[in-house]
Amino acid sequence: MKSNLITKWPEKAANRSMLRAVGYKQEDFNKFQIGIASTWSNITPCNNHINILSKAVEYGVNKLSKATIFNTITVSDGISNGNYGMKYSLLSREIISSSIETVCNAQSFDGIISIGGCDKNIPGCIIGMCRVNIPSIFIYGGTILPGKNRTDIVTVFESLGKYFAKKISNKELLEVEKHSIIGSGSCSGMYTANSMAIVAEILGISIPNSSIQNAQSVNKIINCINSGKLMFDLLKINLKPSDIITLESLKNAIKVISLLGGSTNCILHLLSIAKTLKIDFFLKDIKNLTNNLPTISDLKPSGKFFISDLINSGGIQKFLKFLLEIGILNGDCITITGNTFKNNLKFVKSNYKNNLLKCLNFPIKKTNQIKILFGNLSKKGCIAKISGKDGEIFLGKSIIFNSEEESVEFIYKNKILNKTIIVIRFEGPKGGPGMREMLTPTSALIGIGAVKNIALITDGRFSGGSHGFVVGHISPEAYEKGEISIVNNNDLIIIDSINNKLIFFINEFKIETRKKFSYNYKKIAFGILNLYRKMSLDSSHGSGINYE
Repeated sequence: MKSNLITKWPEKAANRSMLRAVGYKQEDFNKFQIGIASTWSNITPCNNHINILSKAVEYGVNKLSKATIFNTITVSDGISNGNYGMKYSLLSREIISSSIETVCNAQSFDGIISIGGCDKNIPGCIIGMCRVNIPSIFIYGGTILPGKNRTDIVTVFESLGKYFAKKISNKELLEVEKHSIIGSGSCSGMYTANSMAIVAEILGISIPNSSIQNAQSVNKIINCINSGKLMFDLLKINLKPSDIITLESLKNAIKVISLLGGSTNCILHLLSIAKTLKIDFFLKDIKNLTNNLPTISDLKPSGKFFISDLINSGGIQKFLKFLLEIGILNGDCITITGNTFKNNLKFVKSNYKNNLLKCLNFPIKKTNQIKILFGNLSKKGCIAKISGKDGEIFLGKSIIFNSEEESVEFIYKNKILNKTIIVIRFEGPKGGPGMREMLTPTSALIGIGAVKNIALITDGRFSGGSHGFVVGHISPEAYEKGEISIVNNNDLIIIDSINNKLIFFINEFKIETRKKFSYNYKKIAFGILNLYRKMSLDSSHGSGINYE
């Protein structure tokens, strides 16, 4: 056992003496040592119940092994959105993964179970487990229930736009604020947290049928308790993340997320997971995998339903079984059960039809919402999320902003002309720094009623709750002197999701001329943000820290 480094008698008597002080008994030194990485905090409803889940995991683990709970951080995307704090959101993924790596290796754990809720917890936990590469399980904290009148966090953001457009009163806005987020759990639509929870299950790193669960449910507690026996079985066969997460399981995950209209952030995280495990998986691969898939999900943000509705309709197991039967997914990928993805679904019937997930022959949209675009405005690629409700191609003139704040102030105070493409730049991994989400400007556009006639492109990111005609992750970013840095007001730009192109109409000579006179809009960065600016990869490689 790896943990012999801290438990072996008599060589490690001093180590054992320390452990006795935190509650170890004599018999515990001969057991597998399991770390439980908890992302509990009182910062956000996504995570404020995870201390209860971690204690349930501890109870289950201690039946056969010895559990040790430790904490890592969380940042609330919902709270930090639209302000300086969002610069730390994506960076928190790196801190979470690094802290898990640090504690696991310093403590010589034999196995690790991590529990996450908010958006960056899930990829942070998975990347951390991949780095340590010991038997590992991820447990999702679960989804929150919708609020009064079926409202949620995105409702609040969009209501703010309505308020500034004088469509609702101060009292109405306050009512939405008070009653939209009630209880514990992650944001309630097919936003980043729920999308990444599904990704974790499809990758095979979390318990089957655990990704679509309410946070405050008996089933969630049962999953946590059962993880102890599952971890013991994993240790006996020494099944590690590198055995489970493969190119084929990554392909499975991106296909499911694409069909469900999940968050574009999933692509960023999957690229980072692949890089951690040294798997060759790039934007062009994702483009080829998703280009011909339809959109079958009527889930929020662009649909009508919440994840709790999907739970009440039977979850996604029947849908996954159907995808296996028609050959869209590879069923031979191994999972943490020790069985293949196909065997985990052996006794599930594939009749998944309901109002939330449409038949592939009669989809909500014949093409995918998530599109990987290339062109002279994004030579390394970018990611669009286009519902199709406002068309597949957008041609318009640019209006330039060098920060999110500039754009939001303009949107709230000015009438934007139809067929305008808002360009928000210097918000990339290095330029921000931190690659902020643009939920506030997209929600503002929806709130003021401009979304059907306006597009938005950025080298930053979008929240899983963003919808409209939006393109993010433009690479190279403006800070790295990508072409987005030289776009001027009133340049003609086309977003073509049919041919997967992002182009601004300017000849190569003018591009080179503009680059000679371009400037670097360098925002102040200090502390860990400055470190992230120096060491972060571009978005086409997942925007993680470059450790090489």
